[in-house]
Amino acid sequence: MELRTLLLVFGTVFLAELGDKTQIATMLYAIDKESNKILVFIGASLALISTSAIGVLFGNLISRAINPKYLTISAGILFVLVGCFT
Repeated sequence: MELRTLLLVFGTVFLAELGDKTQIATMLYAIDKESNKILVFIGASLALISTSAIGVLFGNLISRAINPKYLTISAGILFVLVGCFT
């Protein structure tokens, strides 16, 4: 069950980030001939880890106050609205 959760989260976030402005910004840093590619990778990775940690912590706090069923429905509606808007 834990492997399923890991793969589901990985796949969802991977697809959501593919072609995202974060990836484009990272490519622009890597294009610079003077940049250290390893440091660009480490910096981008640490930024994504940090934002993901904030998401997990915030999600945990919200789930204590609001029923997870309502959060799931709200998140689904929000994703659809963002998709329609973009």
